[in-house]
Amino acid sequence: MKRIIAALFAATLLLAACGGSDSAGSGSGSGSSASADFNDADVAFAQGMIPHHKQAVEMADLALKNASSDKVTALAKKIKAAQDPEIKTMEGWLSDWGQSETTSSSDMGGMNHGSDTTMGSDMGGMGMMSDKDMADLEAATGSEFDTMFLKMMVKHHKGAVEMAKIEKADGQNADAKDLADKIIAAQEGEITEMQALLDGGV
Repeated sequence: MKRIIAALFAATLLLAACGGSDSAGSGSGSGSSASADFNDADVAFAQGMIPHHKQAVEMADLALKNASSDKVTALAKKIKAAQDPEIKTMEGWLSDWGQSETTSSSDMGGMNHGSDTTMGSDMGGMGMMSDKDMADLEAATGSEFDTMFLKMMVKHHKGAVEMAKIEKADGQNADAKDLADKIIAAQEGEITEMQALLDGGV
């Protein structure tokens, strides 16, 4: 009788493990059920936010070299410190999910970095800077750099907040939605900070 009960219990556990998940994929190297549970919106969020964050880090690196304002330098350090680890986290998710880091489907608003030549263009509504924008920023110095950096980063952050809100609405993965919350809170706060610097003449 004990063997029968044990067998029934094992069968129940097996059924539970096989059901109850509507993830778009099952490959999770972490073994976490939250990591394994994802949908197309989660994948698009990570694929879109990784290059978005990488560009923000690139802009922050330029500020660390070229900014004339200590407040801008401090802000750049904060942005870099926050977004570098988040990039690694999202790269880990895509690896666990068996997904590429790039997509040709123009998910998350069609972030085609480099296709626009107008500073501050939304790049599909997601705030990405064009190659020309980045070249102009790299060439700027002094207070001109500070102002350009802040204006660009405000637009860039607004794009990240928009992407995070899409993830909150459409995503499924608990970890990705938590990161979206973190991005919204941090970057909305930084937008307020940067706007105050701009209003005060940096």
